[in-house]
Amino acid sequence: MEFGWDDEHSGYRAELVSFLDAELPDHWHGETAILGSHANTKYSRRFAGLLAERGWLTPHWPVDFGGYDASPWMLAVLGEELWSRGEPRGPQYMNANWIGPSIMANGTPEQQARYLPPISRGDVIWCQGFSEPDAGTDLASLRTRAERDGDVYIVNGTKIWTSYGDVAEHCYLLVRTDPEAESHRGITVLLVDMPTPGLEVSTIPGVVGDHSFNELVFTDVRIPVANRLGDENEGWTVVREALSYERVGSPRWARAAFLLNETVETAMADGRAIDAVAIEAIGVAKAACEAARVLSYRVIDERARNVPPSPNGNLARVAMVQAERLVAEACLAIDAGHTLTYRSPSNYQFRKALAAGIAAGAYEVQLNLISRLHLRLPKG
Repeated sequence: MEFGWDDEHSGYRAELVSFLDAELPDHWHGETAILGSHANTKYSRRFAGLLAERGWLTPHWPVDFGGYDASPWMLAVLGEELWSRGEPRGPQYMNANWIGPSIMANGTPEQQARYLPPISRGDVIWCQGFSEPDAGTDLASLRTRAERDGDVYIVNGTKIWTSYGDVAEHCYLLVRTDPEAESHRGITVLLVDMPTPGLEVSTIPGVVGDHSFNELVFTDVRIPVANRLGDENEGWTVVREALSYERVGSPRWARAAFLLNETVETAMADGRAIDAVAIEAIGVAKAACEAARVLSYRVIDERARNVPPSPNGNLARVAMVQAERLVAEACLAIDAGHTLTYRSPSNYQFRKALAAGIAAGAYEVQLNLISRLHLRLPKG
């Protein structure tokens, strides 16, 4: 089987690499290069705007929505190169990869006209209001309630661990509109403009990043029915499709491999010996990154062939978590003391690996889904 890239994709990669080599050295260092930092979030707007000018921020989108119908493989090239440099788009990748496509697939013409152009220009930040204090790994048990009152929904409840909730202009919010329905039914997606009266955002200090953890408290927040994405009570179908894109839209294995290489190079430049235990850990970690890459390619191939989302997305997600964790273990094996130095490259990987099994669907939930959907094992 041939895993090489054709001339079109290789040429695009070379053009992209040339742009990154010219743009990043003067800006992409120190705090700016720490994904989730304040400097990183600020710089991401500049960088995303430069990508948008070249048609590279949303190349996979249809022409009518600001893209040029690039293939999923072209998007894969873009993601690999950006994540292998530390992801200078910051929070923008979420907008381009799954929030925008979700609005394209399920939104009204008015919603598409309002929300999609700012995403394709790279000048807006979204957050996702999914997890709750009592609904994290089991997202379908969410309790944030939306009661319809004429042409508005009145929302009450709490969302937690909401990345970029403190700086976002909009929130992709999951609410329960039918409390009597079984767990996976009665859920609705609302597009919330922030700030909105009654919505309070509080930052939760954490080890992962400056914008990583936030709490959103909704107290009688009035959201227009016109901001509902898709049909009422059918939000689970909408969000399942969106999450299938999120799980492989971010090639985290590429950044993990990048940070592993940086850690090895730093150790060698400092004259630190890399013993046999560390060498073995490095080999295992690099193999895990390659496995995650290949499994991600399976999902990209499905998209390229217009195949509906499959359990391959769950497999790729699990492989990415394993790769991130094994890279963190390799960094510790190379030099535990340096890895525990706050905000060193290896320390960044170590901290991100702590949360790797939570973002985009908990690791254990992915394993359960694989057992049922891929291995056909009984639920139990």
